[in-house]
Amino acid sequence: MKETQTSESARAVPPPAPGAERYPSLDFANSVVSVPGGRRVDLLDSPAAATRWLVERGLAPEDARLWDFCAGKLRGLRDRTRTLIAARIEGAPADPEAVDALNDALTRVPTASLLHWDPVGGPYRAASHPATQIVDHALALLAADAAELLTAPDAERLTACGSPPCDRYLIRTHPRRHWCSVRCGDRARAARAYARRTRAAAD
Repeated sequence: MKETQTSESARAVPPPAPGAERYPSLDFANSVVSVPGGRRVDLLDSPAAATRWLVERGLAPEDARLWDFCAGKLRGLRDRTRTLIAARIEGAPADPEAVDALNDALTRVPTASLLHWDPVGGPYRAASHPATQIVDHALALLAADAAELLTAPDAERLTACGSPPCDRYLIRTHPRRHWCSVRCGDRARAARAYARRTRAAAD
């Protein structure tokens, strides 16, 4: 049942927003979105969903299996990334905790396997936990990409989708484009047309 619900949720999400093909961190930030009907769709809402999201983007091997803790770490950095993108768009001061979280992810990738000592087999080297290593590597890549996005010239064209209730982010490809997908653009135009008809009827 959970798998069916997740598939339905994925279909409710529009295709990647402009800029997401160049910046995986933008796609990461948009992995949660408000959709019509008062629903909020989260593509990282379970270990299975988070694993699928990473695998589909080449950030984890096909046989990866994440735990609740790992999925929670992904959602945590995703939310901090959204906070920083919003601050960049608004020209507001950044949340220091969000900056710290991004920097922490950047420095968390293990540079060497750790030494372990089995009572029977003796010493050997391995990651502290394979699943943790996978998610830390993915987080580091996404954090590095987010830092690049926030400091690149493209950041000047970052904006929030202008078609409520959607709350995804995009890089504007046209000065007048403020929506993240054709679906949101159609909804925005329909809303404007309805508002004009309502005003005309009132007059």
